[in-house]
Amino acid sequence: MRIAYLDCASGISGDMTLGALVDAGADLAQIQAGIDSLGLPSCRLISSVVKKNGFRGIQIKVEHEPEHKHRHLHHITAMIDGSTLSARQKELATRIFRKLAEAEAKVHGSTIEKVHFHEVGAVDSIADIVGAAIGFDLLGIERIVCSPIPTGHGTVQIAHGRCSIPAPATAELLRGIPLAALDVEGELTTPTGAALAASLATNFGPVPAMTIDRIGYGAGQKDFPQANVLRLLIGEVASATASVPAGATNKSPRTESIILLETNLDNITGEAIGHAVEQLWTAGALDVALAPIQMKKGRPGILLSVQSRPENADKLEQLLFTQTPTLGVRRATVSRTVLAREEHTVKTHWGDVKGKVAFLPDGKPRFSPEFESCREIAERNNVTLAAVMDAAQAAWAAAKPNC
Repeated sequence: MRIAYLDCASGISGDMTLGALVDAGADLAQIQAGIDSLGLPSCRLISSVVKKNGFRGIQIKVEHEPEHKHRHLHHITAMIDGSTLSARQKELATRIFRKLAEAEAKVHGSTIEKVHFHEVGAVDSIADIVGAAIGFDLLGIERIVCSPIPTGHGTVQIAHGRCSIPAPATAELLRGIPLAALDVEGELTTPTGAALAASLATNFGPVPAMTIDRIGYGAGQKDFPQANVLRLLIGEVASATASVPAGATNKSPRTESIILLETNLDNITGEAIGHAVEQLWTAGALDVALAPIQMKKGRPGILLSVQSRPENADKLEQLLFTQTPTLGVRRATVSRTVLAREEHTVKTHWGDVKGKVAFLPDGKPRFSPEFESCREIAERNNVTLAAVMDAAQAAWAAAKPNC
């Protein structure tokens, strides 16, 4: 899975995002062609390499004819629908503007149909948002993770007058998103940048397990005490971030990062829980566990825990939402130590039994017969499962294989 990480050490804005995408390899000419198809008046994207506190980045400026329009959501969605953008580019751009409309409507006590877009309805904001949507699509980004976001402090001038930072729409867009403390006077995160993060990022936190192959830096227009750049890391989701100690062999334990998904349930039947667990196993869960818990008002409940490889986490999380009545799923990246293992077959007088040999930290092997193999032999020979498992362990001990 192609993944991008937005490193918002100095906040996020639309032009910073667009600059980072271009720096990471998104074709500016293709982005320009998509924006041209919107019918905006003489809108041109100008790219330049700048330095911010010693760090280089791509700065994007939008040049256009002066205009004095206050657009509504339907005006912008009509422009997007009538453009030459691909279906995915249209969906991404529309999703961002709808998120913006919801925030603006909330702070102004209006509806998404009636609310006016002021700053974010201007040509440069439209170009930034649509350009970012095109850029993410051109780079094949399938999932976006974002760092905690700093907003800065002080005041900013908007169409409705002077207001505190974060601006009302920005604060509404960042509801539920972790913010980072950064003592800088000025607007680090704009409504456009907040809308991009809130609409596109599936998770907020540290860099996920990934293999980086591209890095882009998008420079903001202002100068702050720190480098005013947005860093974009792009690569493939790592199936697991594994490490082994120096001098270890292929039979030594390894440490890897996985995703732990958890939810508390108190309004689900046993049959529904069983069905959900089966669906999670089928979808590739590493482990699924249930534990009894006591929830509020003394209600008995169930803790459903799912271990997942990073590339499967989104799919398994979606299953938790669709197969259970949960309203929220906790997600954490955890480390686990895994013993090296290999397949092994032992011979019993009933037939061959498949199993696995795990190697303990001191190198000693430990054999475990596989349940399905033992069950099949037990049923075929009309003997107990325990007898087959005991025979398999005895065969292992007698053979004393050199592992």
